[in-house]
Amino acid sequence: MKNKTYEPHLIEQTWYQKWEQNNYFAPSGKGSPYCIVIPPPNITGTLHMGHGFQMTIMDILIRYHRMLGNNTMWQLGTDHAGIATQMVVENILHNEGKSRHDIGREDFVKKIWEWKKYSGDTIAKQERRLGISGDWTREKFTLDPELSQKVQHVFIKLYEEGLIYRGKRLVNWDPVLKTAISDLEVINEDQEGVLWYIKYPLLNSNESLTIATTRPETMLGDTAVAVNPNDKRYQHLIGKQIKLPLTDRIILIIADEYVDQEFGSGCVKITPAHDFNDYAIGQRHNLPLLNIFTQNAHLNENVPKPYQGLERFQARKQIIKDLESAGLLLKTEKHQLKIPKGDRSNAIIEPYLTDQWFVKTKELAKPAIEVVIQGKIKFIPNNWSKIYFQWLENIEDWCISRQLWWGHRIPAWFDEKNNIYVGTNEEDVRTKYKLGDITLKQDDDVLDTWFSSALWPFATLGWPEATKEFKTFYPTSVLVTGFDIIFFWVARMVMFGLKFTGEIPFKEVYITGLIRDSHGQKMSKSKGNILDPIDLVDGITLDKLIEKRTSNLMQKHLATEIEKQTRKDFPGGIPSFGVDALRFTFGALATTSRDINFDINRLEGYRNFCTKIWNATRYVLLQLENFDYTDNNIEYSLADRWIQTEIQNTLHTITTEFKTYRFDLITQAIYELTWYQFCDWYLELVKPILNSDQFSPALKQGARKTLVTTLENLLRIIHPFMPFITEELWQEIAPKLSIKEPSIMLQKYPEFDIQKIDHDAASEIQWLKKIILAIRNIRGEMNIPSAKPIALILHNGTESDHNRIKQHEYYLKALAKIESITWIKEEKISQATITFLIDTLEFHIVLANLIDLDSEIARINKEINKLKEETERARVKLNNSGYTAKAPQDIINKDRTRLLENQNILDKLQTQLEKLQQLKGSAG
Repeated sequence: MKNKTYEPHLIEQTWYQKWEQNNYFAPSGKGSPYCIVIPPPNITGTLHMGHGFQMTIMDILIRYHRMLGNNTMWQLGTDHAGIATQMVVENILHNEGKSRHDIGREDFVKKIWEWKKYSGDTIAKQERRLGISGDWTREKFTLDPELSQKVQHVFIKLYEEGLIYRGKRLVNWDPVLKTAISDLEVINEDQEGVLWYIKYPLLNSNESLTIATTRPETMLGDTAVAVNPNDKRYQHLIGKQIKLPLTDRIILIIADEYVDQEFGSGCVKITPAHDFNDYAIGQRHNLPLLNIFTQNAHLNENVPKPYQGLERFQARKQIIKDLESAGLLLKTEKHQLKIPKGDRSNAIIEPYLTDQWFVKTKELAKPAIEVVIQGKIKFIPNNWSKIYFQWLENIEDWCISRQLWWGHRIPAWFDEKNNIYVGTNEEDVRTKYKLGDITLKQDDDVLDTWFSSALWPFATLGWPEATKEFKTFYPTSVLVTGFDIIFFWVARMVMFGLKFTGEIPFKEVYITGLIRDSHGQKMSKSKGNILDPIDLVDGITLDKLIEKRTSNLMQKHLATEIEKQTRKDFPGGIPSFGVDALRFTFGALATTSRDINFDINRLEGYRNFCTKIWNATRYVLLQLENFDYTDNNIEYSLADRWIQTEIQNTLHTITTEFKTYRFDLITQAIYELTWYQFCDWYLELVKPILNSDQFSPALKQGARKTLVTTLENLLRIIHPFMPFITEELWQEIAPKLSIKEPSIMLQKYPEFDIQKIDHDAASEIQWLKKIILAIRNIRGEMNIPSAKPIALILHNGTESDHNRIKQHEYYLKALAKIESITWIKEEKISQATITFLIDTLEFHIVLANLIDLDSEIARINKEINKLKEETERARVKLNNSGYTAKAPQDIINKDRTRLLENQNILDKLQTQLEKLQQLKGSAG
């Protein structure tokens, strides 16, 4: 091997370029089809840890199925991400002192296309750096002309079938972005608010009603007051009129069973244009809809002049002040609220009456529910199907229009009378509707990003044309995605897939957990705890990491706290771990858990795993000098037969767990096979055979052949998880086995073969391991140097035990460093020994010349006294309420953990001390 040490940066990019140049990522055209469509990353910047995690999982599946012989295709691409991308570019303009309105729609869209090239290229570089083996020749973008035509086609067809309509409805309005957003883009935050009790006087009467509200500014849009028809307090007032405070409007008292008699006063102000529940009541009672807000949430011309133009929260203050002056504010109470905020802008969302485009979804939802009930689409884990059903069974019409400039512009035109004409372009519209020389204007709005994303699985494969790719790969095999977009994306792909192709878009949906930081916090720019997966691969200095986390913060005051936490979490920055260690870590983290805490210590452990594989390969290659694979003078030892059994047991686990997407269990099985069974045990078991003249040439040939074939199998087993190191090492190993193929990527994945399992060999090695591990544990407990030979006395045991000891004596002496093995019949042993049992067989380790009992007892006593002092100090500290009240919780937790650890060590030392004292007594 050229390099003695594992240096990932020397091999990774070289191998990726070779794979891509040789077109290894394209479908082979052979075998049964296996296809994944990537959840297209948004072109809002760079990939985050969630992307890196899911892309690694997808690539593991693709590489595994490619090696199984499937005709694999991984459809790559990116999403235009309407609101998110427009915000990014608007912020860039803002930093230049401009707005999109200053440069106009056409130039603004050009700017976004420039950004798309930068972000798209960055994402593609990151994806390549992570080793993803998708078909780059088929990469798509949701705003590609080809895909845009398909989006238009779907919109027009749904409109012509009456499933898309335009109407004035209440929507979630973002007053910062000035666009409608869906329910799923609204985050409800718990917040302490106020409940204001306001007096509403009846017209021509001394009576009044008390109204409790959390949004007094909306009272200017009230068109009724509702009471419950069963509420005896107010039955006599139903149908009477109220003079709306601070206005000259008269409104009715109506009865509706929606009103909760127990909440507040039992009377509810009804503002149909600014509350979703009120809108429904307004529809039932045919109430007028009075919109009192502008698009940026200022009060408009429909309110009294003193309030016109006020920002909504300024208006609230003024209204409260005026109500107090008029003696109409009766009292206030603290009240826990859920405040709706836009997930992009963080602005408080306003229910707003506006003209929007909608999809009628109930008809589309029914077959989407049915295919999951029938098992045609399976969710993994299955519990996520409940969320899918819950959303679809309660589905509302989907608002698909957005008041943005970036996205698929709605293919609809209006004449001067606001008549609607839908078509692919203005010429098509004029021809289709036989229009004369009238003025037409295209709708300024664009489609919700999720509308085009719903077409992704079939549109990218060539639909509506029956292309070879569409016929071969649709329906796709599995969708790998997060639980947060089950309704945003998964359900809509199923609805549109069934509607337009008559087929499900995918057979399985594997829902991953959400990657969080090591403290369990969601990773976000605002928290300053994001990690770039490429920084984990290539490394980053502490200063650059801090700069990266704080440079674009919206809330600058958080920078100091973020810097402090970053210095604490990564005091030396982040070293280079390489792609393979990161990929294996992602695999190990892919549990069934909803939340996944990313701990860099695991990454460090798997970097060591890479080094272990590298060093093991170097050792194997050293043993293969003058090795002739074709030499058939061969005999396989017990160890050879055992390691083949371990390989088969692991393959059985891998085959089983791939079917259920338990990547964590697969990585665990691979790790244990490679590190513990192959490196720690098998390599040690064959060293005596290879290094001693006591063994025949046939056994030596068997050991060498098993070494190289086992390692070659291991590299193929590991490859989907760690493609780079396995390719590099396989290139060294393959010639030893006369393998001519150019890449491990093109090799078959090892198959489970029950015929290769040798239960007897497994049983024998397990018995050997018990003895060797027991001796090693005693060495550790008694502080006996690992290289110091020991004398072993055996007593009792079965005839089988006697035969086994005789048969495996060489293994025992070599691996447990035993200089002599003596059988005795006497019950009493005169020498000082320490004893352990394997079934009925007694093992006595002679302590003479191994340890000085007096010195060892003194050493342990000293350690016990030191630990007792530390433990007592820790107890006093933790029992001090002043300390626990002021110290950070994570510091307190560490103190408690350390106390428990010290107590455990103390218990072990006490046990060891008692053993030594007993031995001293018996020796005396």
